[in-house]
Amino acid sequence: MSTPAPTPLGLYIHWPYCVRICPYCDFNVYKAKGADSAALVDALITDMARWRAVTGPRTLTSVHFGGGTPSLMEAGDIARVLETAETLWGFESDPELGLEANPAERARLNDIVAAGINRLSVGVQSLDDAALARLGRDHDARAGLEALEIARSLVGRVSADLIYARHGQSLADWEGELSAILALGVDHLSAYQLTIEEGTAFARQVKRGALVPPEEELAADMFELTQGLTAAAGLEPYEISNHARGEDHRSRHNRLYWTGGDWIGIGPGAHGRIGSHAGGGRIAHGAPLRPADYIAASREPLAHLERLSALEEAQERVLMGLRIVEGLDRTRLKTLTGLDIDEEAAASLLDDGLIAMDASGVRLTAQGRLYADRVANMLAP
Repeated sequence: MSTPAPTPLGLYIHWPYCVRICPYCDFNVYKAKGADSAALVDALITDMARWRAVTGPRTLTSVHFGGGTPSLMEAGDIARVLETAETLWGFESDPELGLEANPAERARLNDIVAAGINRLSVGVQSLDDAALARLGRDHDARAGLEALEIARSLVGRVSADLIYARHGQSLADWEGELSAILALGVDHLSAYQLTIEEGTAFARQVKRGALVPPEEELAADMFELTQGLTAAAGLEPYEISNHARGEDHRSRHNRLYWTGGDWIGIGPGAHGRIGSHAGGGRIAHGAPLRPADYIAASREPLAHLERLSALEEAQERVLMGLRIVEGLDRTRLKTLTGLDIDEEAAASLLDDGLIAMDASGVRLTAQGRLYADRVANMLAP
């Protein structure tokens, strides 16, 4: 009897500091001015050692620096984190070591790559300077394109990240921006529909009537246009917002989230999931939000780790698994949680042409991808 392949393990590093806070952002972020970065890096290192005791001797398939603005980190600190990760766990062959880069720090990309990063996600966001100003970005379109060019000269795996369905944006506007990026021959594109999150500056502007999101029909047209243009450019839609030129350019780290893999979350507000263990379910960890609280907590032993119930785990797996083009593996869902999708809802969604099903899985159709979250909530047990 063959031994099943071990579940991949990733490491997420949350760097919460930003030069300025974007008005659409609801992530756990703080102004970089006056921040004690050295103390936070020390806490990251200490926290990693705590989690090594939980995971045991496993190897990492990926490390991802997110934020916040991780391109604000000193290259020496990035190298120190990566070296510690390799010492504690070790890396699989050709690991994905990624970082989200703000074009405003494009002059630092060479040092960041020299520190060990081999995949860069460049936050171009828009090619319209007025739109970038409204989005609160601290760079213009030219800087975004320069950062993308520099990144592609340094590493073989680069993503151009864009935001669409913005206030005042027309379908023609989006077609122009997207076409210009695709004309560069990028190998990965992340195109995110702007969502108005509670507690953000944009949410307050919407309530005042100062910002008007596009109608749902226009946003859907933009999504469908994205699918058509990326396909014509040779980029496959492997996840709802992500397109790649073949499997080699897909984000391996993000795939851990979508397929229910294991990852350790390090840094203020970071979340992690570690697979089922004897005597309990899947570990679900969330670090303290405030940097000072996180730094203090990192010095204490890990205790009372939360474990998801079978229902909570199943609901997470359905929500994330439907995002990828392969869809949700129902057999694995039932094996890991003892639960299945809502059969009655599935029959209705099948009749409506929003999902496709076979004996072992369920996936969204092209039409269903327009209503991904709604469909997932209906299918979840």
